[in-house]
Amino acid sequence: MVQHKGLVMREIRLDEMGQSIDLLNYVFQMSMSIKKDRRFVSEKSRQFHVGHALGWFDGDQLVSQILSLPFQVNIYGVAYEMGGITAIGTYPEYSKQGLMDQLIKETLTVMRNDNRYISYLFPFSIPYYRKKGWEIMSDIVEFQVKDTQFPNYKEVAGQIRRVDTLDEDVLHVYEKYASHAHGAMIRNSIAWNEKFHEDYWEEKFIDSNVQLQAAVYYDEENKPQGYMFYRIMEENFYIDEIVYLQEEARKGLWNFVSAHKSMVYNAYGKTAGNEPVAFLLEDSEIIQKVSPYFMARIVDVLKFLERYPFDEPNFHIRFHISDPLVEWNNGIYDIVSENWKVKISTVDENDREDITVEMSIQTVTTMLLGYKRPKYLQKIERLKGADDTIAVLEDVLPVGIPTFIDYF
Repeated sequence: MVQHKGLVMREIRLDEMGQSIDLLNYVFQMSMSIKKDRRFVSEKSRQFHVGHALGWFDGDQLVSQILSLPFQVNIYGVAYEMGGITAIGTYPEYSKQGLMDQLIKETLTVMRNDNRYISYLFPFSIPYYRKKGWEIMSDIVEFQVKDTQFPNYKEVAGQIRRVDTLDEDVLHVYEKYASHAHGAMIRNSIAWNEKFHEDYWEEKFIDSNVQLQAAVYYDEENKPQGYMFYRIMEENFYIDEIVYLQEEARKGLWNFVSAHKSMVYNAYGKTAGNEPVAFLLEDSEIIQKVSPYFMARIVDVLKFLERYPFDEPNFHIRFHISDPLVEWNNGIYDIVSENWKVKISTVDENDREDITVEMSIQTVTTMLLGYKRPKYLQKIERLKGADDTIAVLEDVLPVGIPTFIDYF
């Protein structure tokens, strides 16, 4: 139990969840009620059971909080345990006292102890979380396609069937997709629950009272190859999520959208920032907007690097990392690979060589996740090192921008 100016930091008990919801309502201007919104409260209860809820209390009153949830993500084919940060908030009268810094640091300590060496969050303020060590790691594309621009692919031999949103074929397709898609969430039951309750957090895109539906594409051998979550509302088709394992499935799913042409005027959707939605349509003059989406933070640099799938068999390089919040990440990491066997150790702060690359925890996170490449980060002065060392770094890092669906 930690104390600060008469306040106490401790875990939030389940019987204090009402205070947690009140805090979220105030900070995010929501209108949830522990009495009326039973589905929301039930989901929050699950999160409290499986996650780690931490708060500052003024007497018995919760005044600042953070919740971390246990997930897994695919990073270039390696399954990493990930801590998802959510439900962050502090009452304004308790702000600027360093309360959230201490909550975040304690939460990162818990993650580290639980072998969760990477953390994701959806930011309410990118500058704020950059100061805490997070950095942008993915983009989102929101698009609008008019009914006159709907594609009509004739060479598609399979068929679409509408199914339950948690049909085993949906889960099977997603599992196969996540196993090879860099950056994708490896969805556990918590992640699927979050997926189907997210409308309580964000109602800017669709009306949560309109039922979410699912459609699966089956190939000629009746094997599921893709699915789509969607809603039809006010003569518009809303694509909530589209996942496909092959090009044929992508075409089949878009033909399913086109089959609603007599019912809707537009299709709205969201997908990963590296998905070429417009390019893949015959009429590419659609409306689309690309925005930063999720942010990530390496929790423990040494442990993260020990499992990282470098892309060259032999190299030697050093990372000098600075972390504004947790001291255990600060230092120089000596990385040596011989015939794909990587050995990582820490060296003295003064033991710098020509092969040393200097960067912040934010920069090393976005670089190792592939959102930005070393040469670009050097160009914008986020990364310092000799040109030949940066060239080596370019070669040893795998290529691929993180692909998201919805993390949590």
